[in-house]
Amino acid sequence: MSIEIQASVRVADSRMHAKFGPKLATSVPGPLAQTIVIEDQRLISPSYTRGYPLVVKNGCGCRIEDVDGNEFLDFTAGIAVNSTGHCHPEVVKAIQDQAARLIHMSGTDFYYDLMPQLASRLSAIAPMPGPHRFYFGNSGAEAVECALKLARYHTGRQNIISFFGSFHGRTMGALSLTASKIQQKRRFAPLVPGVTHVPYPYPYRRRVKGPQEEEAYGLACARFLEEKLFKTTLPPEEVAAIFVEPIQGEGGYVVPPNSFLQELRRICDRHGILLVADEVQSGVGRTGKWWAIEHSGVEPDIVCIAKGIASGMPLGVCMAKAELMDWVPGSHASTYGGNPICLAAAMATLDIVEREGMDNAARVGVAALARLGAWVEKYEIVGDVRGRGLMIGVEIVEDKQSRKQAGALRDRIVNLAFEKGLLLLGCGENTVRLCPPLIVTQEETDVALDILEECVQEECVMHTTR
Repeated sequence: MSIEIQASVRVADSRMHAKFGPKLATSVPGPLAQTIVIEDQRLISPSYTRGYPLVVKNGCGCRIEDVDGNEFLDFTAGIAVNSTGHCHPEVVKAIQDQAARLIHMSGTDFYYDLMPQLASRLSAIAPMPGPHRFYFGNSGAEAVECALKLARYHTGRQNIISFFGSFHGRTMGALSLTASKIQQKRRFAPLVPGVTHVPYPYPYRRRVKGPQEEEAYGLACARFLEEKLFKTTLPPEEVAAIFVEPIQGEGGYVVPPNSFLQELRRICDRHGILLVADEVQSGVGRTGKWWAIEHSGVEPDIVCIAKGIASGMPLGVCMAKAELMDWVPGSHASTYGGNPICLAAAMATLDIVEREGMDNAARVGVAALARLGAWVEKYEIVGDVRGRGLMIGVEIVEDKQSRKQAGALRDRIVNLAFEKGLLLLGCGENTVRLCPPLIVTQEETDVALDILEECVQEECVMHTTR
């Protein structure tokens, strides 16, 4: 362990907690929050997945204030969306200035300079060589839908490969690729045909030990396509694309061995298949690089982008090698896609991430992983810690020997953290995810990990006495 990492494995003192920690004025949820939750339950679709009764009023940086005046430390970033924090002044100014000039004119029918400006900016940081072309939509699901249609259009092939544990969105095409939770698909069939799901490497669940064994396991997962799938049920010449998350998000913040992505690239090259990287959650600096796939050295053909690209404004982007985006006018479009305000927010976001956010994510993420990694030996219920940059998962288990997934225990930890003023989310069956804004400070992170460790300690004691 380096001296730098050793120095970062620390806890916050009382002064840091007083300065950077949550400030709760009431028990949570407070009286106003309870009233709003009741009204929400009466009027709003029950399909939403609210984990705990947070009723937000204001946000600034890494902090959220609820309607009762309680101030929380936010390690969700609006589900990895607010990459520059809540209401970053540069992003707010970009939105305000653009709103005073032009709100909407529909970039699918007319022109405005922000579209090629943002496209040029993204092209300069693309994970594959140019030239590139771009499609602008409103969300990650729309970016995935675009990539799905484009892959079929360009190749003339109909079949798609995706992975178990993946999440690509909830619209019908994206949902057909998704294989994360059964409730997301229940009673919505028939889905888009031609999608085959295969295993994604999950080293902890396979009890893989050591770097060499991990790389061999990653290779085996990728080679399953040629050694089994392409020989039995799916002709490779009929496969248009493989959709893959370089780090699975909703599936549990699962980091695959580099060999897995590298072998997928080779398989795609051998069979004329397009490799689509879904970077909706992992992209735009979150892992300490612009794109998570860069950690493996793999160059995709198409990239799906959303969440952190515009600091909370609705924007989805499909980036492709220029020769692939060869469809004719009318093949695909979106009335609101590439809205001027969203594009202005994205330009400001890229400025901030490039200037400070991405490096900070790498530095603070290394320190966080160093501290969290020690919990695997320290706490019986912490099975695994994994991640890159500020995309970190802590897997909660019944015990280390069985590794039985402890989803209910994970949920209690997340809810207890909320009661103490720390906002977290779960992912997968039993993982706590940490995805704070990329501008989070080391001090804020120290305080947040103190609170999380307190929750883990309490639940560990309760768990062993049950």
